[in-house]
Amino acid sequence: MNIRFYNARILTMADGQEPFAGELWVQEDRILYVGEGSVSSEIYEKLPEKCIIWDREIDCQGNLLMPGFKNAHTHSGMTLLRSYADDLPLDQWLNHKIFPVEARMTPEDIAELSKLAILEYLTSGITAAFDMYLTPEAIANAFDDMGMRCVQVGAVNNFSQSPALVEEMYQKLNHAGPLQSYMIGFHGEYTCSRELLEKIAELAHKYKAPVFTHLAETEKEVAECRERYNMTPLAFLDSLGMFDYGGGGYHCVHMTAEDIAIMKKRGMYAVTNPGSNTKLASGIAPVTEFLKAGVPVAIGTDGPASNNCLDMFREMFLVTGLAKLREKDAAAVDAYEVLKMATVNGALGMGLKDADVLKEGKLADMIMIDLSRPNMQPLNNIPKNLVYSGSKENVIMTMIGGKILYEKGNFHTKDRPGEIYERVEKIKKRIILAFSDEK
Repeated sequence: MNIRFYNARILTMADGQEPFAGELWVQEDRILYVGEGSVSSEIYEKLPEKCIIWDREIDCQGNLLMPGFKNAHTHSGMTLLRSYADDLPLDQWLNHKIFPVEARMTPEDIAELSKLAILEYLTSGITAAFDMYLTPEAIANAFDDMGMRCVQVGAVNNFSQSPALVEEMYQKLNHAGPLQSYMIGFHGEYTCSRELLEKIAELAHKYKAPVFTHLAETEKEVAECRERYNMTPLAFLDSLGMFDYGGGGYHCVHMTAEDIAIMKKRGMYAVTNPGSNTKLASGIAPVTEFLKAGVPVAIGTDGPASNNCLDMFREMFLVTGLAKLREKDAAAVDAYEVLKMATVNGALGMGLKDADVLKEGKLADMIMIDLSRPNMQPLNNIPKNLVYSGSKENVIMTMIGGKILYEKGNFHTKDRPGEIYERVEKIKKRIILAFSDEK
């Protein structure tokens, strides 16, 4: 579709560019024009198209267009476990609650559960998810069905998936269509044997590809790795050549100065998950130290079992709020830097180089923010408003690849919300209730 957005405020997220009043034009899945839009005829003269027939012309009424948020770490299919296994330590949460239920989930279940997560992503202004879960092809199908952009990452561990599957999915999903891509990865050092990790490192070298994993989430994880290898998890993985081509770590809470230096040297991303780390009492990531060292930081919600909310606004506030508490410094981690983490850094870390900012030729992955709501007024500083007082209620449109999938409370997806809720309820009854009865 060809869509003209006019009478808008626009925050491109390009370095040094403040919000401005203007227009944005979308042609098919790309941004054709973004600028002040003073006279249409003058704009046409600068474009290959001298005239465009618009399918829609949308008066933004002074509301904000900006890049969509990138959820840089999540487990979408875990919606089944939302509010099921709360208020437990991480090891008990995983071993006694999560893993036994996951063992009963089919690929079809995970596809339906992922669709539920996608609905929530859309309402939160999230236009792409970096998903790590059990059945890659079923997940890809679910995201394609819903029109949602997805970057998957391998979840190899001693109990599921394999390096061979990761290689197969790397070759297949990176050519599966415009909404799909795939990264090499594994669950974590503590769930993988050394032999398994060495095979993943070999894959990274074979394809000269980045690798992503859960990293230094808990003190216990780090202590046990030191007992096994006399090194921190990152130092050990680096000794295997795991990150010779970059990549990143999810959580990155308990990091040493040496760890941060390794991340900088290898060009790695730190993906912080403050909501999950707070709820599971894992700790506060050293975001300020990452920034000082020049390590790029992205933001993820983690899965809906450990968060439990797939809400980028809450994550943004927690990133800066917890950093201020940790450093005892109200100036720590500026709000604009947090907004960059949630958009630009997430896109670049996920390999979505055409979805980082609003610019001609980039993907039309963007959102509209309602600035007329009380929590956005007065408009002293729009970026800071988004981080400190913004809410999912302010998201009035989510567009992915030039298609509006969510608009003013309505979903324009192949699967309707009510149908998804009904199917998820049936999965819950078949798995959760049955597991509870067995116990």
